[in-house]
Amino acid sequence: MITDRSRAPWAAAFAAAALAPLPAAPQSPSTVPRLAGIAAFEESSLAQLVNRFASDLGAFERKWRDMPYSAARQARMGEFLVGWATALDGLEVARGDVDASIDHVLLTAELRYRRELLAREARTLAEVAPLLPFAKDILDLLAIRRFMKPVDGETVAGELAALAVAVGEAERVLADGEAAGGAGRGGDGQPAPTPITGLRAVRVLQSYRSTLGSWYRHYAGYDPLFTWWAKQPFEEADDALDRYLSALRTQVVGWPEGGEEPIVGDPIGADGMAADLAREMIPYTPEELIAIANREFAWCEERMLEASRELGFGEDWKAALEHVKTLHAEPGGQPEVVMRLAREAVDFIEARDLVTVPPLAKEVWRLQMMSPERQRVAPFFLGGEVIQVAFPTDEMTHDEKRMSMRGNNIHFSRATVHHELIPGHHLQGFMNERYNSHRRLFRTPFWTEGWALYWEMRLWDLGFATTPEDRVGMLFWRMHRAARIIFSLSFHLGRMTPGEAITFLVDRVGHEPANATAEVRRSFNGSYSPLYQAAYMLGGLQIRALHEHLVGGGRMSEREFHDAILEGGTMPIEMVRARLLGEAPGRDFRAGWRFYGDPG
Repeated sequence: MITDRSRAPWAAAFAAAALAPLPAAPQSPSTVPRLAGIAAFEESSLAQLVNRFASDLGAFERKWRDMPYSAARQARMGEFLVGWATALDGLEVARGDVDASIDHVLLTAELRYRRELLAREARTLAEVAPLLPFAKDILDLLAIRRFMKPVDGETVAGELAALAVAVGEAERVLADGEAAGGAGRGGDGQPAPTPITGLRAVRVLQSYRSTLGSWYRHYAGYDPLFTWWAKQPFEEADDALDRYLSALRTQVVGWPEGGEEPIVGDPIGADGMAADLAREMIPYTPEELIAIANREFAWCEERMLEASRELGFGEDWKAALEHVKTLHAEPGGQPEVVMRLAREAVDFIEARDLVTVPPLAKEVWRLQMMSPERQRVAPFFLGGEVIQVAFPTDEMTHDEKRMSMRGNNIHFSRATVHHELIPGHHLQGFMNERYNSHRRLFRTPFWTEGWALYWEMRLWDLGFATTPEDRVGMLFWRMHRAARIIFSLSFHLGRMTPGEAITFLVDRVGHEPANATAEVRRSFNGSYSPLYQAAYMLGGLQIRALHEHLVGGGRMSEREFHDAILEGGTMPIEMVRARLLGEAPGRDFRAGWRFYGDPG
């Protein structure tokens, strides 16, 4: 049974000991931890509860990892989530305990959202079932190990042989459907699958095939009779699955053998968007958010025109943008640019006392050059404790080298370096590990990416861009983030194709074609959640609205405001707002903060 618990009694003693003066020791001053200036910190009284759920969930997911996309896993996960939701509903939180109330609301929302994801997965499985008629045969084999049943080599060999036949039959039906003018249209009133359906089926089948391989290796060699019976039938079944995966890719997804994977994506539709926005506590419709993005985009265009006129390009801001793209480092010179820009950003924020930067955070960040393969999906910098720098390598073609240099020029980099390092992702990751780390369960790009994008806005307001070239560089990224809202939400609503998104980035933002393609591929390849790309600017706008209210209203200093956000941990920004205002959310909380006003 879950009960409300006050903060563990050892926590105060530990904090006091940690902050006490260090005893004299024969150490070099550089080896002595600097604890001065670290505020005493009290963890949320529900931190242990949240950590327990995270641990239980992790154990549960590992338990069912070898039965992916199965009805048994779905049912058991549903029971697990309902059990936790029921227990949490009966938990009493002290009135006025802001942090505990926030954690209660966040955990309740997390449980509700995970149940929605289960339902979404069930719908996907039903949709791809006609393309995977042999799925139950695979799951029946996997269940032998999952439920620790005795394994009989001869029986398993027969089932594997039957699986190979069933997969071959599915491949024949797929080929007959394609010959009839629609891949997979094999009668029974089934509509021809779309590339999106095909891609979903490929992902499910890849998971099944990988897990079946692990299942076979679990027994092979350890059980001589199993291996004697099952080795050849397994290899035949595995080969059949490999051929069928290839057929799905070529005939349904439209992915030619040896060719580059097409950008298909997996749109979640209006209902999925509504559920995801509710989870992120964003009380706007997708249409309203697109209107906000268009308004921000228009602001950027006005500032771009101002910089263009200063540079002598008049009303042709794209010509000014092309000029800035030529101002890049020479081959091999990008690391020096990154290190210089990183120092400039830290010096700028420390001179203005904007946020606490622990000395260790400044000391431990590292730099790593990005591989050509990685740049195919991430053509710009990535960051955290290690900043991954995009710039040409000798393996790239001439055109690829030119586009990488132009897309990562010095003035574009001025914004990306502090976005990825300090005060952006590296600083927030450093603090995440030290304050309210239990809230990593509630991680959201609106906090993670929103914080880094907010600093692009804040530093712009404070004059970090000192030349028109700097302003063009910073504005390019701001336009890019507005464009991300427009093309990503439009795609998930079924109103824009990946190809149209690429054209939009090239024509409206001024991206290099290869970089625009990589950006769209990155957005829709399944590595990022549907709202991830929209979260940069929207999260930044949320934090900016809070800043205007609390710092602009004289209730907090710059440093107090920024430190309080980092110390609160990662969570939807409306909960950051509740914490900073000292307002405990009620159990029946629903998002309602209109941080941008009427988007019009």
